[in-house]
Amino acid sequence: MAQNLKINDKVLVISGSHKGTEAKIAKVDPKAGKAYLEGVGLVERHLRKSYLNPAGGKKTVHLGIDLSNLKLVEGAKFVKSSVKKVDKEDKKAKKAKKAKKGAK
Repeated sequence: MAQNLKINDKVLVISGSHKGTEAKIAKVDPKAGKAYLEGVGLVERHLRKSYLNPAGGKKTVHLGIDLSNLKLVEGAKFVKSSVKKVDKEDKKAKKAKKAKKGAK
């Protein structure tokens, strides 16, 4: 995968029938090299009658857009995880304790 695109990144389609469209990424398939965009590349698939779907009918599915046809406009906001902050005084106290243990 040449580009490091993630879910919720805002991208611009630079090639193909949806050229010039901006959308958010709903899903990325790195193995196939495709991204699924919200509201872009939707097609209807016809379903035949079956035991699970006795009426048959149509189903709307996403068609993936190749990653090479996308340009990153705005990356998803990075949410910093909750990391405990350690004061400098606490670090000095820990170092002093280690020094005392080593001196014994």
